[in-house]
Amino acid sequence: MRYRGENALGLIETLGMVPALYGADCMLKAADVELVSYENIGSTLVTVMVKGDVAAVQAAVEAGAAAAAKIGKVTAKNVMARPEPRVGDIVSVHDIDVE
Repeated sequence: MRYRGENALGLIETLGMVPALYGADCMLKAADVELVSYENIGSTLVTVMVKGDVAAVQAAVEAGAAAAAKIGKVTAKNVMARPEPRVGDIVSVHDIDVE
């Protein structure tokens, strides 16, 4: 899904894919957010990004980070309420297409 900065952006970064997937699953179930993309950063770091309204993204990131921390290591989490639209060029490298 192409991100253009139209909504809040939430990110969790984990050490390894399994905690990232579990965190993503919990983020999507915890609040009305949409999966934007993921990024394998190297050194086994994985970032998952969601978008939605600010409150939903905040709730999703907290739930996802807490869940991921139960089974692995969370290295970062962040919510950007109104990111610059050009941030979308960065976060959409591995965007998730919704069918």
